[in-house]
Amino acid sequence: MSDLELRAREFATQAHTEVNQRRKYTNAPYIVHPAAVVELVRSVSHTQEMIAAAWLHDTVEDTGVNLIDIERYFGYTVANYVEMLTKVSRSTDGDRKARFHLDLLHTAQACPEAKTIKLADIIDNSRNIALFDPEFAVDYLGEKRSQLAVLVQGDRGLFQRAEEMVMRGMDEARRRLNSL
Repeated sequence: MSDLELRAREFATQAHTEVNQRRKYTNAPYIVHPAAVVELVRSVSHTQEMIAAAWLHDTVEDTGVNLIDIERYFGYTVANYVEMLTKVSRSTDGDRKARFHLDLLHTAQACPEAKTIKLADIIDNSRNIALFDPEFAVDYLGEKRSQLAVLVQGDRGLFQRAEEMVMRGMDEARRRLNSL
């Protein structure tokens, strides 16, 4: 593990722990999600900056960390990736659909490296959602399917995995809803 990755892992762990963030549905410590995203990114062509950004990808959105902190501790490239991965919409920007559209436009402008990290994020977040919350999964995975259209410049293998995961999840969610 590089020094950059070690520092990013420790920083992300502390940031998510300080706000007592847990994974929805499983209540696991939140850091299990960035760790899974890191392993997916590590499985394809990557840089150390991509790995660091994978650890940090939710810190600005979910904790008290800001992009100035990220750049100060991890450099411009890592901060730039994290910025590309951070939602720009706010609760005052309208309903869920309107906010999703704003975030989609932001994601579309991301570089291929950030899009690769986003694909890994989608894969991990889509893994079991249909089992835990099939009703929400239909909407969530529908959004992810739309988001994939702007992520084609990311890693091809992760793109295919994300596409398969989203489609399987949607099928499973519909099956579960129909059996209720």
